[in-house]
Amino acid sequence: MIEHSIEMILILMAISIGVTAIAKKLNKPYPIALVLIGAVIGVIPAWGVLDQLRDYFASDEVFRTAIIAVFLPALLGEASLKLSFEHVRENRGPIIILAFGGTLIAYLVTGGLAHWALNLPLQTALVFGALMAATDPVSVISVFKSLGVNRRLAVIMEGESLINDGVAVVLFKISAYSLASMVAMGPWGIAAGLTEFFKVAAGGMVVGLAMGFILSQLFKYYDDYPLEIAFSVVLFYGAYFVSEYLHVSGVIAVVAAGLVLGNYGKDVGMTPTTRLSISVFWDIITLVANSLVFILVGLEISRINMADHASFIATGILLVVLGRAAAVYLTTSRLKMPCTWKHILNWGGLKGSLSLALALSLPLGTSGREMLIAMTFGVVFFSLVVQGTTISPFIRLLGLQKTVRGLSEYEHLSFELQQALAADKELVRMRAGGRVSPVVFDRLRKENSDRIARVNEELAALYQKNPELLQEQEYTVRKKLLYAEHQAVEKLLGEGVLNEETGEDRKKLVLERMETLKGK
Repeated sequence: MIEHSIEMILILMAISIGVTAIAKKLNKPYPIALVLIGAVIGVIPAWGVLDQLRDYFASDEVFRTAIIAVFLPALLGEASLKLSFEHVRENRGPIIILAFGGTLIAYLVTGGLAHWALNLPLQTALVFGALMAATDPVSVISVFKSLGVNRRLAVIMEGESLINDGVAVVLFKISAYSLASMVAMGPWGIAAGLTEFFKVAAGGMVVGLAMGFILSQLFKYYDDYPLEIAFSVVLFYGAYFVSEYLHVSGVIAVVAAGLVLGNYGKDVGMTPTTRLSISVFWDIITLVANSLVFILVGLEISRINMADHASFIATGILLVVLGRAAAVYLTTSRLKMPCTWKHILNWGGLKGSLSLALALSLPLGTSGREMLIAMTFGVVFFSLVVQGTTISPFIRLLGLQKTVRGLSEYEHLSFELQQALAADKELVRMRAGGRVSPVVFDRLRKENSDRIARVNEELAALYQKNPELLQEQEYTVRKKLLYAEHQAVEKLLGEGVLNEETGEDRKKLVLERMETLKGK
């Protein structure tokens, strides 16, 4: 049984990584591609390994366990680890007001509208509002990076998502499991609900801060990056499960722990080598985890009979869009923020795997469970596929894409220079092989040399006019040179030219320079 499970996981990983590689090569958001492929695998007639794959991972228990217990701590930990506390502090106003106020507004507006428009019982409607309050910006952030969108906007969106996941989970648990008893308490029920909310949120934060601080101190006593990477794994999963055991928010605990380790711990206990190694390790884990998560989402969506709940799903999508719009525009109305940013925060508030996992965690006897799951899956599918694919042209339409002056002309001249250099190299090779006469060689070589000189003159004028082109080029070249130095050391170690101690010292120096370059 265990061997079969491992085999299924490896097959799914191979498929998901393959799809991710193709999507990245085509410069498309890979989460959306994975959801679509997962849905296709789920609905097409299958046999053999695909049939087994679908049956195994389509289990509610497998999906819920994979998302909440395996992937969620890793994804939250990685994102918070790399989030600069300075950037968060600079943007704390919009992040806090969106994560707390915005999430609460989305919860109440979506739930209230669902109660009114769909005639759902109040508790069922509020559970739906809580399920739809969490956002998942993975595909949006990847689009931001490819288009060069303002870094501050990306920090606000990512910071909001990290915190609002925890807030949404707390609201979900209160709505699903405690709301009836709170309503029975009358006016005191509101106070009890707020007390429970702050207790769970604050408790998670305390656990995360404490564990993050303790592990950060531990890093000071080691200069062993494989062991320190293992410490970070223990921190993220430990913070999550300890918090859940204490009945406080594991999500908020992981975010707090990651922020402490990524900022305080990095300064007091990590060498540059450790910083870079931990960053690379969690980059890999996140890529694999996200690839698996989104293809699992596609597989799960394919199981739901959408036709039986089509009208509820369509109405639910509209209500969620209205709830998110109310959350963003109401909470940011007094903030000094461009209107175009507000539009992107609104449309980019995608729903993802956490909403699905929470919906599937509802007990079997829960009133309206099947409808809630169908509506959640329908909204998530719409969010990822429709909103996810339109966010990129929407960013361009609003003029938020980063534009480097002279970039188009620079690319044109660079291509022409490379063509001319390739032609010159081929001409020399043909001359050495005796296939070109000296007269033809001299004439063609002069023509090509004149062409190269002209392109270089035009590039020099372009650099003088647009110095940011040189800055981008210098950064890229320096990074490639450092990679080349690292590979050279690896080669010398492999050939036995350098001893291990000297080689490791040289690699450490290169890694430190990489870390310095990365921080610029």
